[in-house]
Amino acid sequence: MTGDEPVLLTMGARAVLRDPDGRVLLIRRADNGRWALPAGTMELRQTLRECAIREVYEETGLTAHSVTPFALHSGEHLHTNVFGATYQHVSLAVRVDSWSGDLLRVTDETVDAGFFAPEAMPADLAGSVPMTLDHLARFEAGEPFVLA
Repeated sequence: MTGDEPVLLTMGARAVLRDPDGRVLLIRRADNGRWALPAGTMELRQTLRECAIREVYEETGLTAHSVTPFALHSGEHLHTNVFGATYQHVSLAVRVDSWSGDLLRVTDETVDAGFFAPEAMPADLAGSVPMTLDHLARFEAGEPFVLA
């Protein structure tokens, strides 16, 4: 605790996976129905790399073989959980450089999944998607790792 309120921090990873045509993989989350990048919170004794790979698999059935980190998102990323506690989530954004498998459109955590062209994203998009794709574009244009 600091002050009168408990400080809750979580760490996790978010993954950008693209098909050979450059379309971005999005999942429709079962908990809120919004389209998002595969992402989630680290488990105990897990690395952020392992977290990203696990989340891709759990939410899409695809196996990520290699990833490149390009941004660390923190700061304004506050959430309130089902128990009413506010916490700050810190998330490593990674680009999936190679992957295999067949896409599962429905999993325990998703109600749909698919690849979308960057200019044709679904309307009900999580706010983290445009920011993450912007940071990836900057990184791929030669800018340094993003700390946001």
